[in-house]
Amino acid sequence: MSTYDLIVLGSGPGGYVAAIRAAQLGLKTAIVERENLGGICLNWGCIPTKALLRSAEIYHYMQHAGDYGLTAANISADIDAVVKRSRGVAKQLNQGVTHLMKKNKITVHLGEGRLTAPGKLSVTKDGKTEELTAKNIIIATGARARDLPFAPADGKRIWTYRHAMTPPEMPKKLLVIGSGAIGIEFASFYNDMGAEVTVVEMMDRIVPVEDADISTFLEKALKKQGMTILTGAGVQSLKASATSVTAEIKDKDGKVAKSDFTHCIVAIGIVPNTENIGLEALGVKTTKGHIDTDPMCRTNVPGLWAIGDVTAPPWLAHKASHEGVIAAEAIAGGHPHAMDPKNIPGFTYCHPQVASVGLTEAKAKEAGYEVKVGSFPFMGNGKAIALGEAEGFIKTVFDAKTGELLGAHMVGAEVTELIQGYTVGKTAELVEADFMHTVFPHPTLSEMMHESVLGAYGKALHI
Repeated sequence: MSTYDLIVLGSGPGGYVAAIRAAQLGLKTAIVERENLGGICLNWGCIPTKALLRSAEIYHYMQHAGDYGLTAANISADIDAVVKRSRGVAKQLNQGVTHLMKKNKITVHLGEGRLTAPGKLSVTKDGKTEELTAKNIIIATGARARDLPFAPADGKRIWTYRHAMTPPEMPKKLLVIGSGAIGIEFASFYNDMGAEVTVVEMMDRIVPVEDADISTFLEKALKKQGMTILTGAGVQSLKASATSVTAEIKDKDGKVAKSDFTHCIVAIGIVPNTENIGLEALGVKTTKGHIDTDPMCRTNVPGLWAIGDVTAPPWLAHKASHEGVIAAEAIAGGHPHAMDPKNIPGFTYCHPQVASVGLTEAKAKEAGYEVKVGSFPFMGNGKAIALGEAEGFIKTVFDAKTGELLGAHMVGAEVTELIQGYTVGKTAELVEADFMHTVFPHPTLSEMMHESVLGAYGKALHI
């Protein structure tokens, strides 16, 4: 039996970061992984999808070279080569995590991990079982895509995000069920690559967790790009054949129509990976399958912790990583700050991009705030016009009484990079005057962040 101060079950962006921070703090640390170091995010999620989207973005620009005074002839896309590049990026990062484990002297146990008693965990691989023990164990097993109950993914015609990253062929006519970040990103990718894309969303707007103004703008932009978007709609049935997928779609007026597609991506949420890891025997409390934790990531079982997608939302890689640090520092005897979910930014890497942090305007009003709202369009920004990216806007929501930034919402080029400015501001509890008195460099897209704040107080300069 191998004994450690800490064992981390799962090596995704939560698990491997927790292991590194624990090792930095002097804890003898092990990590257990059943598949690939880096977990879903590095191998089959966040990173390889961004590689795919980058290829689609470049392909889009090549098709619009004339807009920039350039000529590009005989343009074509090779989906196999695009996927190969994406897999290469994932492999490079997987090797990077392997290096970090060695650098920090973290022992890696490959195999299926299962809790057998408080502080004890077994690892099974190729029929052989190894017993590990530790005073503390962090569960970081993540989550997987949720299947349609009446049409599970087959990898041929009906795909999850994982199938969509290594497609057996390029879809000609694609149905995407669900318009959250995963659904819209793949819809955007395949649309840019030349597929005819239809998105079905049961809510009354796409990217429904975002501010309503962002949803409205994005829907118009995607429809302009050629997508068909059906909101307030649902898929009643889905039947795959050797060559196609037939869907019965009920629209918002209650009418049901049949449509044929070559492929379908199901992006209707996630299921936590909590089965068969020994939670029931230990009496670990869960809510809808997700493990309950306190602000320091402790479960109800002493010495057992949980982080990332296996716990409560938001289900984001950067949230998991931050939780990993919190848990490791608490285990080492430190006093880390609890994380405020309202200060966790969210992104959708479609075209145009979407990013946000904090409360939407509607949620702020529901919470009883009197608000001041500012908005500034990309069209009013010199850098955006020079880039040929004048589509989008930035919206800020403030507490009218205190000047506290309640939320910020963006749609447009590179907003996934811009949002962190507002995230720092929220975390530091800055007020409107702090943003107003900050000097923003010119010419940059970030100037729009300044203008949106000014706009909330009737002081915008360039509109």
